Amino acid sequence: MNAAFAQLAGPLIVFAALMLCGLIFGSAAERRHYKSIYQRERQLRHVLVFPERLPPPQVPAPSSLLVVGSVVISADYFKRFVAILRMLVGGRLNTYESLLDRARREAILRMKEQAQAQGAQSVFNVKLQTAAIAGRSARAGTACLEVIAYGTALRSPPKR
Repeated sequence: MNAAFAQLAGPLIVFAALMLCGLIFGSAAERRHYKSIYQRERQLRHVLVFPERLPPPQVPAPSSLLVVGSVVISADYFKRFVAILRMLVGGRLNTYESLLDRARREAILRMKEQAQAQGAQSVFNVKLQTAAIAGRSARAGTACLEVIAYGTALRSPPKR
């Protein structure tokens, strides 16, 4: 019994250490990313984003252009492991909810940054597309998540 336990103890300790590292470093990376998102959302709050297809009729005829923000975010191994355990019993996958939230917000921020760089004050007809990108094997689960935000940026006509 002791020999069998000794053979299993080494790999279990390594597994536990890797999960602990994933938890610590993954949580730290997520906190840094959220901090960056909050700061950039404050900086770009003047660039308005609307899901409506068309701007209101009282808005003067602006020039328009397509703006796109894209991001690919990966889940750390700890989140994947916790999600696999959660899938066994069912229910919400809280570990992936923050991943989706960060990806959506980052894609919208990148779209707004592109709109601002083009001199736009608002973006209409904003759409989000999400795609799961599998790793080397589809059985391994979702390795990465891609979110693309796109819309029509409106620039005010030049003043004469």
